[in-house]
Amino acid sequence: MSGLYDLHTHTILSDGEMLPIELIRRMAVTGYTTVAITDHVDTSNTSDVLSTLFKVRESAKLFGVELLCGVEITHVPPQQITGLAKLAKEGGADIVVVHGETPVEPVAPGTNHAACHSRYVNVLAHPGLITVEDAMLAAETGVALELTSRGGHNRTNGHVARVAREAGCRLVVDSDAHAPHDILDERAKRIIARGAGLNEAECREILSLNVGEFLGA
Repeated sequence: MSGLYDLHTHTILSDGEMLPIELIRRMAVTGYTTVAITDHVDTSNTSDVLSTLFKVRESAKLFGVELLCGVEITHVPPQQITGLAKLAKEGGADIVVVHGETPVEPVAPGTNHAACHSRYVNVLAHPGLITVEDAMLAAETGVALELTSRGGHNRTNGHVARVAREAGCRLVVDSDAHAPHDILDERAKRIIARGAGLNEAECREILSLNVGEFLGA
């Protein structure tokens, strides 16, 4: 899977505004070939969200989009993150995102560390003022840190980019889209990356990510 990707989006299955297929259609028109729908989950709804998303795969394929059926583990106690991520993967999730310690929400301290430590987690979303130590752990486990366009969450993009560079861990650029106006075109994604302080070579590497290889597909 190569081409324009977004590994973090939301639909009416949690707090988004669009049906899954509407999101997919709008992403397809914008030029995306790989889209992960990662609605918010906790211990109460992980299986239900995934089972619903599985029904949309064929429709997405007809629009030329590889749909990654995923979840964003959100406001879950850090001690439960690995177990819930494992449950999601065993339930067929293509990708597991964890809602990181953004500076604009009361995320439990230790969430970043738990996510970076888990081999069942793929992306740590908007990780705020993540430490170098946790980023180095992410490099070891293969967890990618996210640069985001979402308001508030994006306040620490520059810090995340600097720490990722120092730790040698992977970065991804995502929209965290909840509504049609949140969808990023390729130029907007590049601006997010450059605005975080990445050079042109780093931008090219991140934006040309082979998602299949990253996820081990």
